[in-house]
Amino acid sequence: MSYNKIVSVTGMSGLYELVSSKADGGIVRSLEDKSSKFVSNRVHSFSHLESIEIFTQKDNVNLADIFIAMQKSKESMPDGKADAKSIKAYFEKVYPDMDMERVYASDMKKMVKWYDILTKAGVEIKLSQQAEGE
Repeated sequence: MSYNKIVSVTGMSGLYELVSSKADGGIVRSLEDKSSKFVSNRVHSFSHLESIEIFTQKDNVNLADIFIAMQKSKESMPDGKADAKSIKAYFEKVYPDMDMERVYASDMKKMVKWYDILTKAGVEIKLSQQAEGE
């Protein structure tokens, strides 16, 4: 499974592989339970993980850069029930350039959850050539 096919769908928790897309929506497969379903564009929006950027003190970075830093870090990752303070402390150590004023604790919590889903699903976190060149 390729990182460039992974999407987040508004109104639905977790991450999904975009299996195919149509004019009125797409077929997605859950990375957690492997179930597939059609998702309508009228109700939901798709966000490719490759297109998500995170605020830093300098230039914005791609979400994959944060995931790679998490992968390389020796810090123990907070669990899904961790409070905002401990999640913020984790990211201050793992990615100190992150703009802690503009990146909300809820976003940081989502990054931890998504990273966990991606690693359990065996997805290699790597940008496609097109995304790197943008």
